Amino acid sequence: QVQLVESGGGLVQAGGSLRLSCAASAASGRTSNSYYMGWFRQAPGKERESVGSITYTSTTYYADSVKGRFTISRDNAKSTVYLQMNSLKPEDTGIYTCAAGRVTYYRLMSTREVDFWGQGTQVTVSS
Repeated sequence: QVQLVESGGGLVQAGGSLRLSCAASAASGRTSNSYYMGWFRQAPGKERESVGSITYTSTTYYADSVKGRFTISRDNAKSTVYLQMNSLKPEDTGIYTCAAGRVTYYRLMSTREVDFWGQGTQVTVSS
């Protein structure tokens, strides 16, 4: 079992930046640092979509809509994954959720591959 706790959401103007954090902890057994990690978001009235994923060795994958603006990273010593979001747009508004998967797929994580979800944090970008 892995617990994921997000922080860092909020309200920002278009063009601004935010950094989200996801602290991971494993109750027992396999260390949380070995999991495949990702960020998802869900806008009102829309399906949840994958934003970015990162392997244990920090290979990253991004959705086309955020490439060049968002950066996902991880600090395994702190068991924390980050999502740095720059040049934010109103369409980036949504609930951002951290996710962990037992298996690493060397591509953008999909919802079917998620074994553990965080509770989510709201990001609102005003125009």
